[in-house]
Amino acid sequence: MNDHVYSHTMKAMLWTRYGPPEAFDLAEIERPEPGPGELLIRNRASTVTAGDGEIRRMDLAPYFALPLRFYFGIFRPRRRVLGQELAGVVEDVGPGVTRFKVGDEILALPGFKFGAYAQYCVLPEDAEDVVLTPKPTKWDFANATTLPFGGVEALQFLEKADIQAGQTVLINGAGGSIGTYAIQIAKHMGAEITAVDSAEKLAMLEKIGAAHTIDYRQQDYTDLGQQFDVIFDVVGSARFTDALRALRPGGFLLNANPKLGFMLRAAIARARGLRTYFSASESKAPYLPKVVRLAEDGVLEAVIDRRYPLEELAAAHHYVDSGAKAGHVVIEID
Repeated sequence: MNDHVYSHTMKAMLWTRYGPPEAFDLAEIERPEPGPGELLIRNRASTVTAGDGEIRRMDLAPYFALPLRFYFGIFRPRRRVLGQELAGVVEDVGPGVTRFKVGDEILALPGFKFGAYAQYCVLPEDAEDVVLTPKPTKWDFANATTLPFGGVEALQFLEKADIQAGQTVLINGAGGSIGTYAIQIAKHMGAEITAVDSAEKLAMLEKIGAAHTIDYRQQDYTDLGQQFDVIFDVVGSARFTDALRALRPGGFLLNANPKLGFMLRAAIARARGLRTYFSASESKAPYLPKVVRLAEDGVLEAVIDRRYPLEELAAAHHYVDSGAKAGHVVIEID
């Protein structure tokens, strides 16, 4: 155990109700203590993604929102601290911890334990829904904190498609947390990438590896008359039949944000031989170390749009809700 003296309270942004960003209140609360097999992590950075806003509002598909309401609270959340990816330093360890020690710089994907929007959090070293790994040594905390969610989701989906050098990949919603890493990973795999997003983001998408770009406000990629080996629909905006028009026979259709109808039709089509993947529900544990290696090897760079201190979390959520975010929005803690 780490026996040095530190405060027994911490600052945290408490999620007090379902709704707009003003649902967050800054508070001084008791700092958690690590139990057996747990780490106390001093959070140094986190992020705000579009998914964070959906959870804050509980603006989710009914099949997903209903169980989450039971988990968080039917009418209002039970004083929970959100934040689904973090970079920090191990401050203390409980009995039985073997993989990490005090002072280690780490990344965490805490799953539904969340906890990143505070100065400290406690996470189990070994749990099915929590992924911990050493931080890339060449990256600072602000850049590294963008890897656990965006990098992992991008790699997990793209590996399903078994992309080969020279194949064409279209990424719809390429300008966000997942999409900016998907471009870089697909390019590393040898693909020729077409990126779809708003006009304001297209120059950035070309800079990080897109060979072609489409402003979705001016052109629907399903009406181009062009077909791709892989379509990765990050935002899930295309109807299933429309997406199929843009997919080559034998191609692979990936959807990170599918509607229920899309999932049902894709499941039926998959039973008939269509290659689709729309669920990233299996363990993330194998992917985060891979993403860290790609970062260490110089394959990836973080695209950070804006940085906010923890106390301005509501402003960060407002900006992400606006849809203008290009890449990542980072929350810097202390």
